[in-house]
Amino acid sequence: MITGAGGLLGTVLAAHARRAGREVLALTSAQCDVTDAAAPARHVRASDVVINCAAFTKVDDAEREADRAHAVNATGAGNVARACAEAGARMIHVSTDYVFDGDFGGGEPRPYDVDDETNPLSVYGRSKLAGERAVLAELPSAHVVRTAWIYEGADGSDFVAVMRRNAAEGATVDVVADQIGSPTYVGDLVGALLEVADGGVSGPVLHAVNDGPASRFDQARAVYELVGADPEKVRPVGSDRHPRPAPRPPYSSLSQRRSTDAGLTPLRPWRDALIAALDVG
Repeated sequence: MITGAGGLLGTVLAAHARRAGREVLALTSAQCDVTDAAAPARHVRASDVVINCAAFTKVDDAEREADRAHAVNATGAGNVARACAEAGARMIHVSTDYVFDGDFGGGEPRPYDVDDETNPLSVYGRSKLAGERAVLAELPSAHVVRTAWIYEGADGSDFVAVMRRNAAEGATVDVVADQIGSPTYVGDLVGALLEVADGGVSGPVLHAVNDGPASRFDQARAVYELVGADPEKVRPVGSDRHPRPAPRPPYSSLSQRRSTDAGLTPLRPWRDALIAALDVG
């Protein structure tokens, strides 16, 4: 069972699961509003594995719609977990790298492990951290899977898709070089979620991201290069050139080390995944 099945992750997850011959109940927010405490329980059965993809993901909008962000990302996540606990179902909840602040106290940044201290900077990050806690409070056996910078790279509005269109048009773009994270191809993330659903992966919190840190500039330049455009048309700038309502962590790359130890197959390097997403290998 997939909640939030109308979004990018939920849509791709449902399609992959069906192609693999799984029985799938994919529910959009209109079909199962997780902010309604009674709604998830109407669908969850004891034999289910529920993957909660329902989320308010518009990071900047969350700054002015804090109540809505918390209703979906925190209260809603808890509602799904409560329904799973009452039915005896399993649950996987998708979270984010934005639970971290990117502040290493002057030390050298390194990819975050699952048990590193959280300190979200934005309303979105705080709501997602509250959701993690609500899920594990209601259902301690649940898995929280943090991921980051999800993209498909086709015709959508994700970062890679936008850069791909810019490259096709020969556009010169200024891209921030001082925000570093873990670009993650949605197809690889879906594989990880289905692996967790199949069992054999332990631990309440896992990280599922393509391997290796990269800046938005690195990612955009790689897109241009891989599709045959001039990578010099991607120019590095600081975040101050593109001010946004919600603060972003300057560094939020996630480590897969502890998740690999817990039994999850590590995702491939981010550039290899990008090649696959762009279908240019």
